[in-house]
Amino acid sequence: MPASNAHKPDPYQGYNFFVEWNSIIHAGFRQCSGLSASQASGEYREGTDPPTMRKLPGLNTYSNITLQRGITNNKELWSWRENVMKGNADRRDISIVLMDRTGQEKIRWNLSNCWPITWTAPDFDATTDGAAIETLELVHEGITIDDWK
Repeated sequence: MPASNAHKPDPYQGYNFFVEWNSIIHAGFRQCSGLSASQASGEYREGTDPPTMRKLPGLNTYSNITLQRGITNNKELWSWRENVMKGNADRRDISIVLMDRTGQEKIRWNLSNCWPITWTAPDFDATTDGAAIETLELVHEGITIDDWK
């Protein structure tokens, strides 16, 4: 007897998303990457244990988030980076929100205590017709998920 597939919805597509902080969508981004979490493991063994090591959970770590968008006359991302470069601890909680084809929110990843570690100006090339893209790299201290609809 063939196995039945109990979960049949199509997967969400990666092009319907937005990024917000302070409950406001501040800028549209063409790309968001680096959303991952991992955990180190430590090894431990006692003299009476079998001849294998135990694996103990270690520290959680989170990858940097990279955001890219077409540069415009909105200098908000640069201003945030500039503020941090001046020594101000301008940490913000940010949400990355995935929507379905109809624009309904489906998954919301919340990143805590984010701040920009790198801002990159666009590359300029007079022989192409592509948009000028600025990049912002953020560090953060944790991920939670509000919705997984």
